[in-house]
Amino acid sequence: MFTVRCILETSAKYLTSLPAQRQLIKLQNRMSTLPRPVAAVCQVTATADKKANFSTCKQLVEEAKERGASMVFLPEGFDYIGSSREETLSLSERLTGETISQYTQLARKLEVWLSLGGFHEQGQNWESDRRIYNSHIIINDKGDIISVYRKSHLFDVELPEKGVSLKESAFTIPGPYLLSPVQTPIGKVGLGICYDLRFPELSLALQRQGADILTYPSAFTVATGAAHWEILLRARAIETQCYVLAAAQVGQHHEKRSSYGHALAVDPWGEVLGDCGGEKPGVVLVEIDLEKVSSTRKNMPVQQHRRDTAFYQILK
Repeated sequence: MFTVRCILETSAKYLTSLPAQRQLIKLQNRMSTLPRPVAAVCQVTATADKKANFSTCKQLVEEAKERGASMVFLPEGFDYIGSSREETLSLSERLTGETISQYTQLARKLEVWLSLGGFHEQGQNWESDRRIYNSHIIINDKGDIISVYRKSHLFDVELPEKGVSLKESAFTIPGPYLLSPVQTPIGKVGLGICYDLRFPELSLALQRQGADILTYPSAFTVATGAAHWEILLRARAIETQCYVLAAAQVGQHHEKRSSYGHALAVDPWGEVLGDCGGEKPGVVLVEIDLEKVSSTRKNMPVQQHRRDTAFYQILK
């Protein structure tokens, strides 16, 4: 929001400019009363039952729309979470398959934007290599697919003392590049997925390309979530001075896997605006105030103070 200053002068110049100033004041007042856009950040407990998963997600999207959301964010694995590599691969689909078709129809019917984070998308050479992408899909309120980001950093981690053992690269293809932020009703949204959160280079690249909001749909393990989830999300918000929206999986998916939950919304100052908790599915709604992005960056111009890339590569 801009500020209009009226300076009283006994001059013809002032008298001539008065109507224009009045118009500016009216515009300012009108802008101050406009409702801010609302984002809905969801939390689910996906299983291998794709029909049940869609039913749960559909209910959350409908609830969010009824409560005024213009964009709804669903987590990584919103379509399903398999109990084995074989099951995970057997349930995967193309972007043209039934699952995404259901969501494009839902977006069109409700006239709402959707962020679908972590769709199991069959790769280009699926018939020969049986490998998939972990894909973050943006659908607009007309049901059109606007953007598809494929996860860049794959989660290959062994933490025996924490009971964590996952090797995503065994069946997943890393995405070849980042995508420019997507213009949406709530602002420009930069796309990441889960483990991408641990790489500040990605978030800073998206911020430099104009992102107002970063989104990390996730399925964090209980161990890593308890230790790092909120800290990382707040750090990404603080260093980029963006909103950060992170939909999440929660609870037990099958006997070998559970997720941390705590779907979060964080503002550009690093303050947590909403938290879905760590127990059950749900949705949290937050207003997106783009003026707060601008004022935070203006008052603490971190990006202007950043040195060029070469400076950080030379140490003596």
